[in-house]
Amino acid sequence: MIVVAPALLVMGAFQIWVNPPLLAWAMLLVVAAGVALCVWARLHLGRLWSDTVTRKEGHRVVDTGPYRLVRHPIYTGFIVMDLGLALLCGSALALAGVAMMTVGLWIKARLEEQFLSEELGAAAYGSYKARTPMLVPRLTRRPEAKQRCL
Repeated sequence: MIVVAPALLVMGAFQIWVNPPLLAWAMLLVVAAGVALCVWARLHLGRLWSDTVTRKEGHRVVDTGPYRLVRHPIYTGFIVMDLGLALLCGSALALAGVAMMTVGLWIKARLEEQFLSEELGAAAYGSYKARTPMLVPRLTRRPEAKQRCL
């Protein structure tokens, strides 16, 4: 797919639609937002980041910055970025790629969460897991997070 897909996209194969210029620019902004989320999350994680699932010195639950919005903001950024690119291409092949990549990242996130629960403790990670969505941020605050008016 890596070799054939770009050639098919250039030739317009599997193309479902062509975006008007304004929508194309909007999709570039979506891609940029995905990149920005990845960079923000990576910088915020600092030395706790690793390209493999491993315990680091000083490992702890990080629930601030982008990690207060979702448990896996780097994966969310990749999904947003790839979705923006797929919509920009207007291709069935690109949309299929986004779906496959999303499933792959979801599976990897589940494996990481199992590791983190075991390494950091089910109570510590479970609490974070209960209050923070995995990949898609909540659009509204949870009821217990709202402040009460007197």
